[in-house]
Amino acid sequence: MRQLTERQQEVLSFISDYTKKNSYPPTVREIADFFKISLKAVQDHISALQKKDYISIKPKTSRSIRILQDKTEETFIGRVPLLGTVAAGKPLLSEENLDGYVNLTEPFVRPGKNYFALRVRGQSMINAGILEGDLAVVEQTDSAVDGQIVVAVIDDAITLKRYYKESERIRLQPENPAFEPIYCRNARIVGILSNIVRTY
Repeated sequence: MRQLTERQQEVLSFISDYTKKNSYPPTVREIADFFKISLKAVQDHISALQKKDYISIKPKTSRSIRILQDKTEETFIGRVPLLGTVAAGKPLLSEENLDGYVNLTEPFVRPGKNYFALRVRGQSMINAGILEGDLAVVEQTDSAVDGQIVVAVIDDAITLKRYYKESERIRLQPENPAFEPIYCRNARIVGILSNIVRTY
């Protein structure tokens, strides 16, 4: 099955959720209203979904969009909140405001777990393959084990670093020799890195 773009995945999820809730599919106008995009844009997304075998449509018939169940039932789709930006250099003050949602499938997210996503800024984790602009997908948890890459809150700032518990402090270790470790006693772990999503 051909891969979907992020917007195509969002449209597919909306069609699926709407159909399950109402027992009939949405119209093109209802999709356009929900996403606040033009009817032409919706038609383009629907056409792409049809070509990629995710939906079928009966021409010239209202509410004829059908999800091809045998193609989608096995795929778990998670709607992950996008919360601001995480610093991969010095900690960056960040309001934990909702910047929107991203729809991700397995293996990026798995059923039964809670996630959030943050945009990476800075170069301190480049040796771990984490680059500025990447989307960090983070599993929510308040604990970690040595060596895991975590999102930690320090004095209302958030940072992405490798976690180590020392005798009387926590060391948040960058993956770039140009950056110094962060030592603290009161860091609050809010999640561990699950995946990195990169777009070109």
